[in-house]
Amino acid sequence: MKALVTGGAGFIGSNLVDALLARGDEVTVVDDLSTGRRQNLDGALENGATLVEADIRDYSAMEELAGRERPEVIFHLAAQIDVRKSIADPAFDASVNVGGTSNVLEAARGGGARRVIFISTGGAIYGEGEGKSLPLDEDSAVEPLSPYGQSKFAGEGYLALYERLYGLSTVALRLGNVYGPRQDPLGEAGVIAIFCGRLRADERPTVFGDGRQTRDYIYVGDVVTAAIAAAESEATGPINVGTGIETDVLELARLLGELGGVESFEPELAPARTGEVQRIAIDPARAERELGWKAQTGLEDGLRLTLDSI
Repeated sequence: MKALVTGGAGFIGSNLVDALLARGDEVTVVDDLSTGRRQNLDGALENGATLVEADIRDYSAMEELAGRERPEVIFHLAAQIDVRKSIADPAFDASVNVGGTSNVLEAARGGGARRVIFISTGGAIYGEGEGKSLPLDEDSAVEPLSPYGQSKFAGEGYLALYERLYGLSTVALRLGNVYGPRQDPLGEAGVIAIFCGRLRADERPTVFGDGRQTRDYIYVGDVVTAAIAAAESEATGPINVGTGIETDVLELARLLGELGGVESFEPELAPARTGEVQRIAIDPARAERELGWKAQTGLEDGLRLTLDSI
């Protein structure tokens, strides 16, 4: 398979690139390296991947790239992913997540791509899960509490539009809260990576709110296998990629403290942050039914792998 991976120097993207290369696929990465890291691709570039530094908001660059490379499948991961940044600057968030996605789709159409795999969000697109029957399936109401969740939903709408207008085969993977090796422990997203970084530095973790907020944590290796399964399928529309299991932040801190052999890994509480939901978990039944996919990495094993990588 000839694949183009946008955002391929990022946390999830670089893990996907490695997996594609291990299968023998031909991979081109496009990334502007604003948040992605070149070193994430060191092994991939040695193994034959190509890196093109470009911004998905630059339509001419995307059009030229797709026309030259003629990828069979485009994995579209490049995005603005910080909920807080989306609230502070919703226009920038939309320019990347909506404008950039429309550019990728138009480039895919012009370049003759067979399929586009769009990485969306399950953690932010459904909004607050408190009072609802969790885990939520793909038919649940879309009620995001942040511009980030709204922009990802808009991106999904563009996928559906390109299917109707041009017959382009697309699928949107609504991910739970992804964690694993290469997630930035000093970054703005990824509580598990941040907690691992604090643990390694002998510092206490900070919890925003009461620590009882829950998320559906999914290991990056499982996300990669879901993305590849989606590329090989004909499924369309949104598909949840998660475990269906709620885990609260205090439990994360407890588990990591045990794994790291630290008895006093007690969180410091800080005020809750705007735009973040209290409870969420997503139902992966459709992924199992239509992609033949199911998460294989339990939380404790995934936490150990992540902690060992830092």
